[in-house]
Amino acid sequence: MEKFLTECAQSIIDGNAEKSAELARMALDDKHPVLEVINKGFVKGIREVGRLWEEGAMFLPELVMGAEAMKEAMTVLQPVLEEDAAGKSAAGHVVIGTIEGDIHDIGKTLVATMLSANGFEITDLGADVPVVRFVDEAVEKGAGCIAISALLTTTMSGQKKVIEELESRSVRDKISVMVGGAPCNDDWAKEIGADGYAGNAVAAVQLAKRLTGA
Repeated sequence: MEKFLTECAQSIIDGNAEKSAELARMALDDKHPVLEVINKGFVKGIREVGRLWEEGAMFLPELVMGAEAMKEAMTVLQPVLEEDAAGKSAAGHVVIGTIEGDIHDIGKTLVATMLSANGFEITDLGADVPVVRFVDEAVEKGAGCIAISALLTTTMSGQKKVIEELESRSVRDKISVMVGGAPCNDDWAKEIGADGYAGNAVAAVQLAKRLTGA
């Protein structure tokens, strides 16, 4: 299994969309645990792509190829996650998106899929989302939690601005905030006053359940 997970990760690093989709189908055929394949295989690969990009060891075409490979794998695996979610009662409403200035959405999309698979109602705002829109959507839909992704050090300050916007509207006590993304960690979450940090999709589900009491 370890070798298979390594192959999954490498297909993303190599930007080989055909291979990643093939491995995803093999995972289903061989009845490998889908969440394990995603988190310990494909996600591990995309995180490495992000790290190499940040360090300047990988360039934009390679970054795009890695993202496409990840999307191909998730196209195969996502229906299984959604099928598992069918019939589950809503555990709470989460507004999720990638902060303004950041177009990375793979990790965010995976978290949204996982939250949905665990019974949460999801409003996915996509990528490059303005601070005000996070709050507008959460207030309008009565969401109990906002999940904000940032994949770049240059955009992560936007997560703090969302919290400040919640405070300025006097709704901070009604809406929890969770943050995630490669440059984020527990210390950052505490520094900006977020309610928690999740380093992967499984941790995000656990955190969301704790914050919403689901």
